[in-house]
Amino acid sequence: MKVLLINGSPRAKGNTALALREMAEVFAAEGVETEIIQVGQMDVRGCIACGSCGKTGKCVFDDIVNEVAPKFEAADGIVIGSPVYYAMANATLMAFMQRLFYSTRFDKTMKVGAGVCIARRGGCSATYDEMNKYFGISGMPIATSQYWNSVHGGAPGQAAEDAEGMQTMRTLARNMAFLMKAIALGKEQLGLPEKEPHAWTNFIR
Repeated sequence: MKVLLINGSPRAKGNTALALREMAEVFAAEGVETEIIQVGQMDVRGCIACGSCGKTGKCVFDDIVNEVAPKFEAADGIVIGSPVYYAMANATLMAFMQRLFYSTRFDKTMKVGAGVCIARRGGCSATYDEMNKYFGISGMPIATSQYWNSVHGGAPGQAAEDAEGMQTMRTLARNMAFLMKAIALGKEQLGLPEKEPHAWTNFIR
């Protein structure tokens, strides 16, 4: 099994990285392979609604989004980590996520997703909700922990001092590993849930 851990912080060795590494250690103990992908410092532009991906199967901007897409397809789960900016996730990460989810047309049903947010003080729950939107619209179960998936720390390295936050990350990783394994067993015995043809409803007639 494999999980992608996306670091949306521009600091490759900051508090977001500490939280994701805490999870990676637990995943390793659970026999789950991980890959941490650093995107927060990259020049990632937003979607321009050109529709090219619907024809070619990939984003028109050939950057980190297209590099990660096949890894996402092969993965059993994905963790999105972000610092909190104005009670929201890093804008670079959100541009990455919007294009990654929209341009990849493979079925994401039952891949497990988890959002992780890191803040000096406030805004974590709003950021957590923002990240979960991608999973909820894609048929992806959302992994949870003993608390909302957040860690507190301001200066680089301070997240390690948040004992409860780091425990929350370890619990999240264990819960996510269990969920992915349980889903894999269920798929072997039952397959994926039946899908109906999508009913597209607009509100302007």
